[in-house]
Amino acid sequence: MRGRDKAGATVTNYIALAIPFFFLFMGIEIAWARRRGVRLYRFNDALVDLSCGMAQQIGVVFGVGVLSSAYLWMYGHRFFDLRAPWSWLVAFVAVDFTYYLWHRLSHRVNFLWAVHVVHHQSEDFNLAVALRQAVLSPWTILPFHLPLALAGIPPVVFATVESFSTLYQFWIHTELCGKLGVFEWLFNTPSQHRVHHAVNPRYLDKNYAATLCVWDRLFGTFEPEREEPVYGLVKPLRSFNPIRAQLQPFADLAKLVHRSRGGDRLRALLKNPAWRSDGAIEPREVSRAAMRKYDSAPSRGVLAYLAANLLLAVIGTTALLFTQFTLDLPRQAALAFLLLLTLLSFGGFLERRRWAFPVELARLGLVAATAMLWLSQGPRLPAAAAALFLLAFAGWILSLRRQVAPAA
Repeated sequence: MRGRDKAGATVTNYIALAIPFFFLFMGIEIAWARRRGVRLYRFNDALVDLSCGMAQQIGVVFGVGVLSSAYLWMYGHRFFDLRAPWSWLVAFVAVDFTYYLWHRLSHRVNFLWAVHVVHHQSEDFNLAVALRQAVLSPWTILPFHLPLALAGIPPVVFATVESFSTLYQFWIHTELCGKLGVFEWLFNTPSQHRVHHAVNPRYLDKNYAATLCVWDRLFGTFEPEREEPVYGLVKPLRSFNPIRAQLQPFADLAKLVHRSRGGDRLRALLKNPAWRSDGAIEPREVSRAAMRKYDSAPSRGVLAYLAANLLLAVIGTTALLFTQFTLDLPRQAALAFLLLLTLLSFGGFLERRRWAFPVELARLGLVAATAMLWLSQGPRLPAAAAALFLLAFAGWILSLRRQVAPAA
């Protein structure tokens, strides 16, 4: 997918193009894990991982203009003019180093952690977790990227290198790959990143690398994988609602600020996540044998319904990404709203909330009304097909009404 920045240069959205490959490699990982007799995925957790990723990409569609304009404005005031191949080499090193700085601060500063924590909420570790991203991450990393524009890294070079840095980090979210020998001295690997996602006390706040692990080795934040990692958070989220996953950290931070007094309110924003005015949170020793993951057990019928809607949500999000430079704003906003409402429904069904069923019926009604409005000016056949399709989904969920009712 290609678009044009403000300077008229062609920009390719490599993340959107990679979506089919994400699912291909997740399928390979699932098959490989089954062959080895291990279970890496839980549908409910993976659904939330993917939903958080979709929410972030939906947000990027509406923020890309501001994000790219900020970089372009700074580039217009650059101190240097970098030409290829130096611009690519400088961009690779600079993007990797600024990611390390942002990532490390996102674990050490409370208001940045409230954004980044979304990526660490899963108690599993697999390729789907790589896609579990915070909506506001592109905004918190922006101040770290703007100096690269002043240094003279061209926008297209920066966007390309930054995209491939993100893509590199996809494959390191797996338990199926062991240590990789001398490769680990220079590059980030699954073994090193398992440490980063672990809540074992010795592993906390270690291994912040994107592509190169040299920054961790230089600045004392490197820790090799020794004991078996346990994944998640010191204070677990205990929810499968992807909207809550994005918002709950800010609610928790607001409560911390409210409970604090005087200068402690500012400290609550700037201190590390373990800080409390009445004493820091002390991490405890953990093991996989003793860990009890948060879980829910929807019926097979509900899981099938959610899987079908997940497929449609992925298609809808991909369509939004591929039309972000051509689709008019009202239609973009309508599609984005319906997609976010779909993600909310996922959480309601997974947790058997009372509001899940009426919200889902309202969502189907809104989708039907939107489809009829968009297709009313064209041939009748697509409109009739859309109506029948949505009617079938309404009948499907009505047949599952008892299965999605709150548990006794």
